[in-house]
Amino acid sequence: MHINPDFDLSKRDALNPEWKTSALISFRIAFVFFIILSVPNNLKWYTDVLSIDWTNLHFLDLYFTARFESGLKFLDPYILRHTFGFSSWLTSLAVSIIAGLVWTFVSCANKQNIENYNLLYYFLRVIVRYRAAIGIIAFGFTKLLPEQMPYPSLGLLNTNFGDLTPQKIYWLSIGIVPLYQIFAGIVEVLAGILLLFRSTTSLGAILLFAALSDIFFVNLAYDGGVHVYSAYFVLFASFLLIKDIPKLYHLLILEKVTYSNNYHPNIFNSWLKYLRLLAKSGVIILFIFVLARLQWVSFKYDPFKQPSTPGVKMLRGNYVVSDFRINNLTIPYSPVDSTRWQSVTFEEWSTMTLRVNKPVPIDLTNGSNSLMQDIYRTYELTGVGGGYRVFHYFADTINHDLYLQDKYEVILEKNKHLLPSGPLAWSAKNKVSKYDDSNPDSNWISKKAWHNIGDENRKIDAKAMSSRRSREFAYKPRKEIRDRMVLSYKTNDGSQIILKGLDVNQDSIYVELTRVSKRYMLPKNKITSGKY
Repeated sequence: MHINPDFDLSKRDALNPEWKTSALISFRIAFVFFIILSVPNNLKWYTDVLSIDWTNLHFLDLYFTARFESGLKFLDPYILRHTFGFSSWLTSLAVSIIAGLVWTFVSCANKQNIENYNLLYYFLRVIVRYRAAIGIIAFGFTKLLPEQMPYPSLGLLNTNFGDLTPQKIYWLSIGIVPLYQIFAGIVEVLAGILLLFRSTTSLGAILLFAALSDIFFVNLAYDGGVHVYSAYFVLFASFLLIKDIPKLYHLLILEKVTYSNNYHPNIFNSWLKYLRLLAKSGVIILFIFVLARLQWVSFKYDPFKQPSTPGVKMLRGNYVVSDFRINNLTIPYSPVDSTRWQSVTFEEWSTMTLRVNKPVPIDLTNGSNSLMQDIYRTYELTGVGGGYRVFHYFADTINHDLYLQDKYEVILEKNKHLLPSGPLAWSAKNKVSKYDDSNPDSNWISKKAWHNIGDENRKIDAKAMSSRRSREFAYKPRKEIRDRMVLSYKTNDGSQIILKGLDVNQDSIYVELTRVSKRYMLPKNKITSGKY
């Protein structure tokens, strides 16, 4: 870089923009806008934070504290459908423009000291960078310890490529390369750490802008569903970089001496200085060190995307259906038959998948859920068609019975038109469900069977137990409808299994399974989560 020896140090302040009228108006609008976007807008966020047991944390306690919705939402429903999820930004911007103009009108009547705006700008940058920092650190840790996009389950590995949605294809393409996911996590966590310090804010903002811009466009292209949240960080990074762009141009393009000349208010003295250090230290300890430890425990023993309860060890593997009978009637194999099961898989955890040549509803979410029961962990279900059905099961290993529930749920209050087939289907005549909605577990699993099954909440390593997990396992189920089966199983060594019982239509079913060994082109995952 060429340095001009005649550079006048007295002119260095000219490199920073002055508070012109247009800049003041823009700042007032931006101030209101970014404050709105930095504050949680959901009452549930506040109640959840107040309910946290800080003596027995789960990583989701801090994750959802850092990952919250913000912005104002009161647009017309017709407009909402055409905003790609950015409706809260638009309403927040409209309110901010009005507030900024009112502020300008009041300021013209009462002259304000420019120093006040320097102070407000300083604190606005502090709020924005800390909001972006804790949000991206929490987001990044789920990749650094690869839980956000797990390695494909056996059921997913057996799925035809054409039966996957674009979103699922992308998420699985990241899941099969955990080292790349870890690298992405390192970048995001590093960006967040750099944002926590004033002297490294620009580096953190550049890193955040680059990393999340890629995620934003990927989610748009693959319909990933996280485009709004990733754009949120791009927006915040852009704001933090605005004042540096002229300086970077002056330094890198014009190759002239440039001074940062960052404004730092002279208000942090005596007790305020120590209060600031205490607050900063608390954020660093909580959202870096404590969160890292909690994320490790979650990854090791209780991954939040895939189920955490171990399945029956003897059953695990891929199976072909060698004999299939409905009501004692043998149904021979046919690739186009809509009743006969084509294949069955038992995962390491408490999931059984099967394939049948029949259309099934497709869950288009990304598999994330704040509820921790395994029945609600739907990553292995979401974005998959082709007759792929996923059942969570409770296993009575004493009587050798499996109590299976379809992971695809229908909430009665909202989706009566999407009910599954089977005995739980909605009755158009009576408008009632064929089972007791108020206590859905009361009439299909006996007390004796529950005693043999045990408490699912306690079926993980004690190191991963937390108040949040216990609280959510005590959560009263929503009014929902699921297809269910009760099947007994018989096997000697797992090479062959006989399943007998009642299927989702309450028909008598008999299935003989033969284990098959499959070799996949993908390398075996060496960075495994969960303890099974």
